[in-house]
Amino acid sequence: MTGTQPCLAAAFVAAMDRLGPYEPHPALAVAVSGGADSLALAILARDWARRRDGSTLALVVDHGLRPASAGEARITLERLTGLGVPARLLSLSNLKHGPALAERARIMRYEILTDACHKAGILHLLLGHHAADQVETLAMRVLRGSQTHGLAGMAALHETPSLRLLRPLLEVEPALLRDLLTMNGTDWVEDPSNRDQRAMRPRLRHYLARQTPDETRLPGAIAAVARLRAREEAETAAELASRTTIRPEGFALLSPGRISPSALSSLVRTIGGMAHPASPGQISLLAAQPRSATVAGVRIMPAGRFGDGWLVVREEAAVMPPVAASGDITWDHRFRLRAHRTFPSGATIGKLGPDAAGFRDGSDLPSAVLRTLPALRIGKVLAAVPHLGYASDKSGWRITALFSPRKPVAGPCFVPAR
Repeated sequence: MTGTQPCLAAAFVAAMDRLGPYEPHPALAVAVSGGADSLALAILARDWARRRDGSTLALVVDHGLRPASAGEARITLERLTGLGVPARLLSLSNLKHGPALAERARIMRYEILTDACHKAGILHLLLGHHAADQVETLAMRVLRGSQTHGLAGMAALHETPSLRLLRPLLEVEPALLRDLLTMNGTDWVEDPSNRDQRAMRPRLRHYLARQTPDETRLPGAIAAVARLRAREEAETAAELASRTTIRPEGFALLSPGRISPSALSSLVRTIGGMAHPASPGQISLLAAQPRSATVAGVRIMPAGRFGDGWLVVREEAAVMPPVAASGDITWDHRFRLRAHRTFPSGATIGKLGPDAAGFRDGSDLPSAVLRTLPALRIGKVLAAVPHLGYASDKSGWRITALFSPRKPVAGPCFVPAR
């Protein structure tokens, strides 16, 4: 064993320790493409888990976009087996060539990986992004005009409702990972798309490889911005906790006075069920002087009977049209509805809309909220409004509705690599 292997193993252990905690016998999943980085990650994860009486499962995704991909996936499974790492093949069957291929492939890959982890009862999914990937990501974000938070690079830990995504190699140079495989007598797959100069990331990789390496300034700058982002997100979360109340009907109460743009942006994104924040230009003026306004599918209006301050509610005109009802459905990117019996043909979930007039006397909710509540209709008949406890057949229709927007108003804060 050379000097690089124990140093790499120690760095990996230190990174994993920072990204904890873990259960007593940690179960890890590793996303393995077959390339050098993810195969080396599988070895490091295997050793880390064994020392803690845990387990490791490698997940190999065959995207099916190249004729050789199935064979590469099979070879990767064989290599993992030879390394003593249990592996499972996951196949993307409906990914087609066309616009935004890389983004669509990334989304589908994470979806199938998340589903596999859920079925296996695994909470921790390790990803093989390393120091060079971090620099390339930063360069791409600079070219795309990212603001401060984007310049923090990739997070070392990202938590979703069902999974923890860990990137323990963000400070590891890729050459060390290849050295590890060479020392273990393990070969790897070279994806030709990584050399395709038509894509931005390979072009940047080629350009950066020709520059004089700077091993201190750029990683240090990324780390500094990452720590700044983590601190700002923690401050925003504290501000939202003290200034807002999120109601289960999908609206928020905001106390009077100016609010930071980041806090208002998070609030608008959550109430609107959006995946991305509104334009900073739209938010900054409202944050400095809150007033009645409509922004990014959300209304800001006086709190009225709720006291001083403001209501932040979904804009009715922006609400999703009715959709066919099913036993477990997410509607308007905001509400998850579950039924305890099978819906008949013609059942839909949509906004309460004009039918809200019949509930005004029995509810303290303003009309702007009532009209945007999810409602079940069978044909044209209003059958249930879960938030109001209404059901046309009290003994039969049991529906629960949970406010579950795509982004929480204050989720886990950004976790830097160091």
